[in-house]
Amino acid sequence: MELLRLCFVQTKVTIGSFQHIIPILFAIGFTVFLVKYSKKHFNEQQKQKAIHYLGWVVSTTLIGFHLSRILFSNYNFKTDLPLYLCSLMALLIPFFTHYRKYWMFEILVFWIIGGTLQAVITPDITHGFPSFDYFRYWVVHLGLLSIIFYFVFELKMKPTLRSVFKSFLALQVYVVLMMVLNYLLNANYFYLNEKPKSASLLDYFGEWPYYILVGQLIIIPLFLLIYLPFFLFGKKENLLSK
Repeated sequence: MELLRLCFVQTKVTIGSFQHIIPILFAIGFTVFLVKYSKKHFNEQQKQKAIHYLGWVVSTTLIGFHLSRILFSNYNFKTDLPLYLCSLMALLIPFFTHYRKYWMFEILVFWIIGGTLQAVITPDITHGFPSFDYFRYWVVHLGLLSIIFYFVFELKMKPTLRSVFKSFLALQVYVVLMMVLNYLLNANYFYLNEKPKSASLLDYFGEWPYYILVGQLIIIPLFLLIYLPFFLFGKKENLLSK
């Protein structure tokens, strides 16, 4: 019965459903395949082209979704612009995959793993399979994770402890900009004025404005937790090299 329901547009994607689990499994398989195939068959230039093409897939999917909303739906320029953190990263990701600047990686590795992973675990999708919104959501969020893990495992980029604080400061700049924009547009970008209607980790942080304060307090520990595997792996490599 669940498989039959998967064939039709759903008004809500529930946590743990086929519509939730299948894209995640596909993305894991795709990322592992891409890394292994690149390692065996691609030279450095081909690796860079492959990840740049994937960056454009993520970005053009998001742009196409918003263009379709503008043309065929009730698009609200005050609230529907792609300025939520994951959408903004999806717009900018081709610049990162093209220039591959380390300072960009330092920011994005924590933003993507810390923010996008939460969106994957607790999806906020207006319409389920096979709507454009459904594919947009998973291509953007899972695509961003695939890209950053490709840079880690195949292109061998690793953050440092200093990267944690660089990423945190960059996030504060984004928050301030969104606060100003929310005030001007009466919007709710980055959920600074109201929690998302779907289940999320913010539900455990109290009501407004307490969930914003709690969220800010746990960002550095969260980023440090993300950094921990890189630190431990780097320490192990240093011991083996001696």
